[in-house]
Amino acid sequence: MAHTQHQTMRRVLRREIAGTIGLLTDEQDFTVMRRRYRTFAFADHAGYLQQVEALLKTLASQGGHTTVALFDPEEYAEFCTENGLEPDTPSSRTRFTAELAATGATVPYDGQPLDDLVPNLIDEAVRQATWEYATTLLSRIGTCASCGEDIGRAAFVRASDLLLRILEASGPGERHLVCSVSTEPETLVAVLRADDDQHGTPHLDEAEALEFTTVLALGIATQNAGGLVMRTSAPDRTDRVYGWRVRGEGLEPLTAGEVFDAYCTDVHSGELVSPESGVDYCAPPDLGDDDRMTGHAH
Repeated sequence: MAHTQHQTMRRVLRREIAGTIGLLTDEQDFTVMRRRYRTFAFADHAGYLQQVEALLKTLASQGGHTTVALFDPEEYAEFCTENGLEPDTPSSRTRFTAELAATGATVPYDGQPLDDLVPNLIDEAVRQATWEYATTLLSRIGTCASCGEDIGRAAFVRASDLLLRILEASGPGERHLVCSVSTEPETLVAVLRADDDQHGTPHLDEAEALEFTTVLALGIATQNAGGLVMRTSAPDRTDRVYGWRVRGEGLEPLTAGEVFDAYCTDVHSGELVSPESGVDYCAPPDLGDDDRMTGHAH
């Protein structure tokens, strides 16, 4: 009787444990793991994904909560080297996955098909990498030679203020913002979605907002070419699209024509594409001009 009670309690306790699965989303990464490590016993990527999805469904049916992390073979090899681990063991892969749960890109499994989960996981990894890279660049700028102010920190405060102004000026509804800043070797892009809560206050995803603000701050601090475009949607109202270019410590409004050209040009071919029906390409709302709006960065 006591043995049965212990088993029951273990099953109850198991439902209290959250788990993480490290997923090889890319077939090339899967092939790297298969060739390098004898103990990685899966034969093909498609079958591997099927087994992962079946396991996720089983864990969910048992009441467990599981997150899925992006498993990168090169990062795994570095992790094993830094920690003195033998990489060709399941226990080392488990330790790396535990590390990913705390610091890496993860997506909770809520019963969605793996075909839906994988793109979201990759997007999350890109978002996190963008934020980390932008943060690193900001931290390297240093202090102003004339006043001693930390340029990166001041730019982040300025970007936060601008984002609040934009959200306040945009009015109610759904908002979709895209910020891009030219860097080497490629342009950084951050996306932010904002919806009103029941009190009419914009609700933001904290991670998205942090990434967006950091990328905008980088444009302000470096004075590299950059811009911000916003699309607003509300019931019984035409969607509106408008934007700004990053200029000095502030934002310079784009004309309606400039916004139209940006939205109606294919980014790859440069050819014109048909504008969307029911969309108003317009000048942005006033953000409340002051002496900082078009000032100059340090």
